[in-house]
Amino acid sequence: MKQQQRIDSFDLEPGRVIAGKYVIDSLLGRGWEGEVYKVSERKTGIPRAAKLFFPQRNVRDRSVTFYAKKLNRLRNCPIIIQYHHSEVFRFRRTPITCLVSEFVEGEILAKFVAKHRGKRLAPFEALHLLHALARGLDQLHRLREYHGDIHDENVLVERRGIDFEVKLVDLYHWGATSAAAIREDVIQLIRILYDLVGGSRRYSSQPPEVKRICCGLRRDLISKRFPTARHLRKHLESFTWEAEP
Repeated sequence: MKQQQRIDSFDLEPGRVIAGKYVIDSLLGRGWEGEVYKVSERKTGIPRAAKLFFPQRNVRDRSVTFYAKKLNRLRNCPIIIQYHHSEVFRFRRTPITCLVSEFVEGEILAKFVAKHRGKRLAPFEALHLLHALARGLDQLHRLREYHGDIHDENVLVERRGIDFEVKLVDLYHWGATSAAAIREDVIQLIRILYDLVGGSRRYSSQPPEVKRICCGLRRDLISKRFPTARHLRKHLESFTWEAEP
């Protein structure tokens, strides 16, 4: 059996054409499975996103097939980037499969927060962003799916008036959907809130409303209080603020 060629980086230059249809614009991100580029359709100039899989992470197109089917099942879930189709091109004489999806305007959450004073958000703003994520994650969980790797490098965010539009990228597959997987998504979501407001250095000075959600990052307390994204969403939509002293 022919050994799978190992490729750990594509480093495609802007202007390169792949699959005869798409022009490379810029690198959007790099991960364990591959790289994501902003591309433009040659015929229309419409921007798209293309995730290129390293061949050793996509043996017999199993990863591509899994993600394509999962994204198709979630096509009506607004927090998930919409999948279009797959393409194949050759790189160093090796066939490389990529998933072509909608290109979402927005910024990686880590970069978005880094632009703010003190590299953190005010509690009310952070809770507002958390609500946008919890609302989207609730829809995902209702479809009996989960994300599996929620952190500030896997969230795209864009301000829309007083609200936030958010997207989750890079869904992971750690097995069948379970209550434990859903709880883990919620724990990871609350860790985002904890980091948004300044992490351990600022936690002691946070208002009770934030501490009541973060629970000191104790996994057992978080899971008991918010076993699903729906519980977290409903809490964010109904809690009362304590009066200022």
